[in-house]
Amino acid sequence: MQNRKNSYGNDSLSTLSEKNKVRLRPGVIFGSDGIEGCQHTLSEIVGNSRDEANMGYGDRIMVNRFSDHSIEVIDFGRGIPIEYNEKEEKYNWEIVFTILYGGGKYENNLGGSSYKFSVGLNGLGTAATQFASEYMEVEVVRDGFQYNLSFKEGDNVTEDERGFTKIKNTGDPTGTRIRWKPDYQVFNEIDVPLEYFQKVLKRQAIVNKGITFELFDESSEETFEYYYRNGITDYLKEMTMNTGFTDIKYYEGETRGKDREDKPVYDVKIEIAFRFDNENPFIEYYHNSSYLAHGGSPDRAVKNAFVAQIDKMLKEKNLYNKGEKKITFGDIEDSLSLISNSFSTETSYENQTKKAITNAFIQQTMTEFLKEKLEIYFIENAKDTKLILDQVLINKRSREKAEKTRIDIKKKLNKKIDSITNKPKKFVDCRSKDKKKRELFIVEGDSALGSTKMGRDADFQGIMPVRGKILNCLKSDYDKIFKNDIIVDLLKVLECGVELKSKQKDLNTFEIDKLNWNRIIICTDADVDGFQIRTLILTMLYVLTPTLIKEGYVYIVESPLYEITDGKNNVHFAFDEKEKREIVGKIKGKYTLQRSKGLGENEADMMWKTTMNPETRRLIQVTPTDVQRTKEAFDLFLGDNLEGRKAYIEAHGSEYIDDVDII
Repeated sequence: MQNRKNSYGNDSLSTLSEKNKVRLRPGVIFGSDGIEGCQHTLSEIVGNSRDEANMGYGDRIMVNRFSDHSIEVIDFGRGIPIEYNEKEEKYNWEIVFTILYGGGKYENNLGGSSYKFSVGLNGLGTAATQFASEYMEVEVVRDGFQYNLSFKEGDNVTEDERGFTKIKNTGDPTGTRIRWKPDYQVFNEIDVPLEYFQKVLKRQAIVNKGITFELFDESSEETFEYYYRNGITDYLKEMTMNTGFTDIKYYEGETRGKDREDKPVYDVKIEIAFRFDNENPFIEYYHNSSYLAHGGSPDRAVKNAFVAQIDKMLKEKNLYNKGEKKITFGDIEDSLSLISNSFSTETSYENQTKKAITNAFIQQTMTEFLKEKLEIYFIENAKDTKLILDQVLINKRSREKAEKTRIDIKKKLNKKIDSITNKPKKFVDCRSKDKKKRELFIVEGDSALGSTKMGRDADFQGIMPVRGKILNCLKSDYDKIFKNDIIVDLLKVLECGVELKSKQKDLNTFEIDKLNWNRIIICTDADVDGFQIRTLILTMLYVLTPTLIKEGYVYIVESPLYEITDGKNNVHFAFDEKEKREIVGKIKGKYTLQRSKGLGENEADMMWKTTMNPETRRLIQVTPTDVQRTKEAFDLFLGDNLEGRKAYIEAHGSEYIDDVDII
């Protein structure tokens, strides 16, 4: 027999109230119960004001961001209807603020709505925001009256049985002011960053030409204004002012259609602006003024149209090599700046957060529209067409070359070095497998390998010799770099992969967790050749594995400049001129002084004491606090800036010349 507490019968089912659908399940409505969901409340209220302005009622929307995390949106539209609705047998304020999927935008496709192309088609935004707020204050001016309403935690707390107060107001312009504070009991975080406000309002200005969006931030006391007289073309011009290599093209059109035979016919409006640009390519999609982070139908339409028409032109002009593969949209996207702004009277969003739309007809009609416009554009603009086709082929062939490089890199670096056949030449490993203890010494030449091998602690110190001067990675392309055996062997020993600066993201194989060492120690002679080799090794690490430097894994071990032997045959080591003077000053009687020999000539005990022993050696950790400054130094001394290098030497060369004692 079942326990009554666990029974499942006719009385077991229940529903949530409208308020609790939001307050207890905000993620369902807003997509998240974190800051992303909280941010969406701003988009919903601004979207409603935008709909009014886009219908011609008001041309300015004001948003205030307050220090207590409350938000205020003010518009100068017709004002939200508040009074009793005979047809619905309830007050309009109830429909707008307390009923999900209530509002004035459901009959827009049948001609009965006040809005044709609306961002707020779902009818959720205002009510959902009200339910998710600690409080909401509403002020509406319309029909010669001012209406005020107060809500707290989803309930109307206005001291009037009608749910609102009403006074005469014939002096102020019509419009709506809504101030609300997202409820910390609903969202895990309510401090919406200023940057989000700026981004949302700028995007609204971009796709709603002629409407001004004004933002005031109480914390900084700053005011920001966003306005684009010509909408998306002005924005595209702003973003690509000095970088585009073709003119801006703008197309717009309207049509009607349906997603399926059994679905209703609806209106669609399309506007697209684009130009080709190598330095600042970007693509943004908007629908009914809502930014589509994931695109959906417009994204598929743009990809299909551009690939089809550019591929067609390449074939017609015989620009493909024999047997060459067809272009991909990625080859076009690398040099394309485009904004798609579409509207429809019926919209299918993936969810309430409106990051993508799924309308089949919108995708179909946009594809056909854009293919037709591109075909005409390519025929009428021969100069632009040649530039575009040449650039797309450059992008394609660079991608394919990069892909080949990636495969070659993986083949060379992905094999474990524990096999005899894959072990780098002359690499000497250590016994310990504990990454927290292991140290790799990168040493100069075979002679240094011998002395460091004898002077090391074989338990945790490995040795990798560098044979001669390695390739300057700042002045070489990746193809040349990865044909260099010395570099490939060093990367194999590190085992962490490489970080390559390329548009092809999958070229990066770097994983810090796979690094097989706790310290990477560069060990070279204290002479001009040694300093140059050290710099080339550092350059290689900077170009191919910069994170190792940023995270503090790379060190330089100092080599002594002088050996000083006193009268009792005690040997002292001086690492610079100052130390030499101090040591000599302390020695009583005779002494001998000689410049230190190269690392390869050192005895094992001297190598241990001066270079290998963690207790007595001197390590310099390579931790650039200013990465940009480090890059500039590398570029100046090891890059192609010959004039800059000459100028630096003329200005500072004397500072690097050793003092010469004249006897």
